[in-house]
Amino acid sequence: MNPLSGVLEEAWRMYRAHAPHLLAISFVIYIITAIIVALLALIGEFGSLLGAIVELVSVFLLQAALIKAVQDVRDGRADLSIGDTVSAAVPYLGPVAVASILAGIAITIGLALIIVPGLILITIWAVIIPVIVIERSGPLAAFGRSQRLVRGHGWHVFGTLVLVFIFMIVVNIVIGAILALLPLLWRNGLSTVISGTLVAPYLALVVTLIYYRVTAADGGWSGASAS
Repeated sequence: MNPLSGVLEEAWRMYRAHAPHLLAISFVIYIITAIIVALLALIGEFGSLLGAIVELVSVFLLQAALIKAVQDVRDGRADLSIGDTVSAAVPYLGPVAVASILAGIAITIGLALIIVPGLILITIWAVIIPVIVIERSGPLAAFGRSQRLVRGHGWHVFGTLVLVFIFMIVVNIVIGAILALLPLLWRNGLSTVISGTLVAPYLALVVTLIYYRVTAADGGWSGASAS
């Protein structure tokens, strides 16, 4: 039996039901980051370097915040405000950053080695961030926990991620076409903010729901419902 059956449809229903809340979280983080990066760029090369660091940190914060938001709205309502959600995600910023960087390096190397090893790592580490945020796991322990949860459901997880990846490509193509007449600088900036704002919440929903589905199939986790 496929524990991920209907997960994309469930993610879409939750996306539509809580779109204002989820999109607002994503947009606020993206737009604040964009403003800070633009201001830092005025300083020169050092400012651009600081801006790159700010962008990297914001990516990790967004991941943690959206996972926390999805965890919050699973009961059908958003109990946490945008500020509360971001504040609740801040303690996980370090672990998420460490896990994401390590996973990114390993996956990049794996993709360079005839692609397949990288795809395997993407699959078995699919729920690292939910494990960290929901189970309060350490970054290194999250790798083993994610692998154990995905074991036996690898093809289902991989297939789900492929479909989400295709969806992301389509969204980016559509947004790129809509913004095609704008100057390159504006087009790139707006495309990043708009596509990120629209896609990041859905990706977080899918990954978090995958986590809950495979956790239930694995016998559940005693603290999985904790917020």
